[in-house]
Amino acid sequence: MARFKTTLLVWVSFVLLLSACATFQKEPDKPYSRVSLLRFYKIAQWSFDGRLALTGQKDSWSANVGWQHDADKERIRLAGPLGQGATVIQLTGDKVTIDRGNGDVQSSTDPETFINQQVGMFVPVQSLRYWVVGLPEPEQAFQETDAGFKQSGWLVEYKQMQSVENELMPRKILVTNEQVKLKLIIDQWVLGI
Repeated sequence: MARFKTTLLVWVSFVLLLSACATFQKEPDKPYSRVSLLRFYKIAQWSFDGRLALTGQKDSWSANVGWQHDADKERIRLAGPLGQGATVIQLTGDKVTIDRGNGDVQSSTDPETFINQQVGMFVPVQSLRYWVVGLPEPEQAFQETDAGFKQSGWLVEYKQMQSVENELMPRKILVTNEQVKLKLIIDQWVLGI
């Protein structure tokens, strides 16, 4: 009897697996195009939810990320599984504030140095506000590549794009230099909130 149940369980699992494979439809890959995203230099509001992995020479970590962009500020929420260890980073002009949720709020007028001290590796936050929407930071030189561009010593590659409200937006982004690798997967965009 036990053997019959095991065999039945294996067959049911196999059938379910096959049916799941049969119904999955992968969206065709669409290439990155910087020119198609130029209007995002002027768009006042957007947001996304996704997942972030950061790897340095001595450390690595991952988090769920929610990013809200307004014309004058960025609000980035990082959290572990089930919202554990939530941290909110807010950029307003050249000021950064980090709130770890337990009354421990710190701020600085040197965002990238401050975040580097907090995270333990350099993260180009000022540039990321442009890179996440597929654009190089304005007024800084860049060199186009097949899947993105190089800017300020970083290689920014758009590994996968996705259709969002008639726009082609980044889904998988890889940002690297000789010391840091940042992977971002964007699960959901909201444009022009």
